Amino acid sequence: MRLGILWATIRWALLLQFSIIVTGFVVNTQRTPSSSSFPHQSSSLPSSSLSSFGYDKFNSHRFPTPATKNREESSTMRLYMHNKKKKSKPSASKGFGGGVTTTTTTARASAAAPIPQMDRFQYSGTVRPGQQSPQKVVTVPGIMKPDYAETGIPSSGGKLLLPWMIEVKTPKEIEQMRKAGALAREILDLAGRAVAVGVTTDAIDELVHAEIIKRGAYPSPLNYHGFPKSCCTSVNEVICHGIPDDRRLENGDIINIDITVYLNGYHGDCSEMFVVGEVDEAGKRLLQTTYDCWIKACQFVAPGRDYKDIGAIVEDYVVPKGFSTVRNFCGHGIGSTFHTNPNILHYRNNEPNGQMAAGHTFTIEPMICEGSAKALSWPDEWTATTVDGKRSAQFEHTLLITPDGVEALTGKTADSPLQFWELETTVHEKGIWLGTTPEARARQSEINQKLLMQS
Repeated sequence: MRLGILWATIRWALLLQFSIIVTGFVVNTQRTPSSSSFPHQSSSLPSSSLSSFGYDKFNSHRFPTPATKNREESSTMRLYMHNKKKKSKPSASKGFGGGVTTTTTTARASAAAPIPQMDRFQYSGTVRPGQQSPQKVVTVPGIMKPDYAETGIPSSGGKLLLPWMIEVKTPKEIEQMRKAGALAREILDLAGRAVAVGVTTDAIDELVHAEIIKRGAYPSPLNYHGFPKSCCTSVNEVICHGIPDDRRLENGDIINIDITVYLNGYHGDCSEMFVVGEVDEAGKRLLQTTYDCWIKACQFVAPGRDYKDIGAIVEDYVVPKGFSTVRNFCGHGIGSTFHTNPNILHYRNNEPNGQMAAGHTFTIEPMICEGSAKALSWPDEWTATTVDGKRSAQFEHTLLITPDGVEALTGKTADSPLQFWELETTVHEKGIWLGTTPEARARQSEINQKLLMQS
């Protein structure tokens, strides 16, 4: 065992040294005045090519364009780099908007305008980008803002250089994480109740933004690497990072709403699926399978287990049912930094992403697809859809490992809406799931009694 750990350490040290040498060589031979500060990343790459709002994987998992989407992606082990290509400042042509002042925010840039490239872009499904309202800037005194709120550029995320180096939260930090998680859940429930036929995703974003600000927090997605909105709304074939706009929800749509709040220096992150009107049986099957594989992966979490094994649980559950699991994006560590170690891959892998221990906080957020799991990036460099236009679904919790098991810091409450997949699941008791610790199980049973009586 010791020799194995020693060899793994030496191997990663050599990989790191090699990557530094190669990067330095490219810098010296290819840099131009306008080149990126990360020359190993092509300027044509989308800036959101790994993790849900997360990391670029070193020279790996590039989004396919219509011309390259059939290219086979490498699944070889790569070094995770927690830096992204610096996005240029949003321009008017990006539709990021501006020129409006409210009591809580000001706006960035100019009035929204269509993106020219979109007109020629080969979409895979039926969803199209709409008009975006002006991007907001939080100006309320007293609200603590993350380091990227003004510049769009987050810090490197600490000194966790190697993928198995994971921060252990102190009791005080855990208490702050609980508060951030509880607020994220409250906002997600509010957003979910707004889902209805004819409602725009921009209206949902307006609600999310206002309610987060009202509670003295900052909407974490806003201006993260330039992201123009306060939440993500991903409809039908959109895998993740859908940008809210003036598209109206239609009967039969499925939508993922992804909420992250920054409260007193800590992030809480969660997402959930919602159905617009009536969805077909195939859609219900996708939602049920996605929920069940997600909960099975969460149930696996306990001190001493390997993070890499989460992926096999997801893949082995969904593939026999005819679904696929996305490889381009992953779960992530979270705390005072939006995205950090560990990386949570939702497919079978052998990556050395560390071992679970009490005090770790991270997300599990599998994205499951009806057809191909390959991702197609829109010209806005955020929206990722399936390449075949078939639907995708996702759920997410921020989780805390304790000596007794795992707790969902973004778990539902007695006021949360109960969904059909929670009533029809076979992987836990009917109702909500809050964790595996004795305290979580007791709270779960108590809340479920109330929710089931109301349903």
